[in-house]
Amino acid sequence: MVSALLNTLNEKCYHPDLGKLILRLSIGMLLFHGIHKLEAGVGGIGSMLVAHGVPEFVSYGVYFGEVAAPILIMLGILCRPCALAIIGTMLVAWLLVDVPATFTVNQVGAWGIESLMSYFLMSLVILFIGGGRYSLVSEKWR
Repeated sequence: MVSALLNTLNEKCYHPDLGKLILRLSIGMLLFHGIHKLEAGVGGIGSMLVAHGVPEFVSYGVYFGEVAAPILIMLGILCRPCALAIIGTMLVAWLLVDVPATFTVNQVGAWGIESLMSYFLMSLVILFIGGGRYSLVSEKWR
C-alpha cells in the first residue's frame, strides 16, 4: 500500500522541466544583491580587490554576476554560461568577505555563508542540468 502511494506520488510530481523553471526563478533572488550594487555602486568591492592585488575594474563584473546573469537565467537564455558567471561571483564574494564566516553560525542558527552557498549550489545545479524546456532559448547540444 505504501509502495503504491509512493508510486502515485512519484508519477503525479514528476515534472523535471517545471522543477528547472522553479529553480531558475529562484536564482532571481540574487537580483536583490545586484540592485543594491546598482544603487550603492561597487566601490567597496573595488577597494577589497585592490587590497588583494586585483585591479579595481574587475569589481564591475559583479554587475553581470548579480544582475544580468540572474535575469538571463530566469528567462532561460544562456543558462549554463550565466550559471558559471554566478559561481565565479560567489567564489570571489566568499574569498573577499565570507571566508571567516565559513565555520560560523549566526544569531538565528543559520550557517554564516548560507545565502552565498545557496546561490552557488543553485548555479551549480543549473550548470549540470540546464534550463529546461520552459526557456526562451533551447540548450539542445546533443
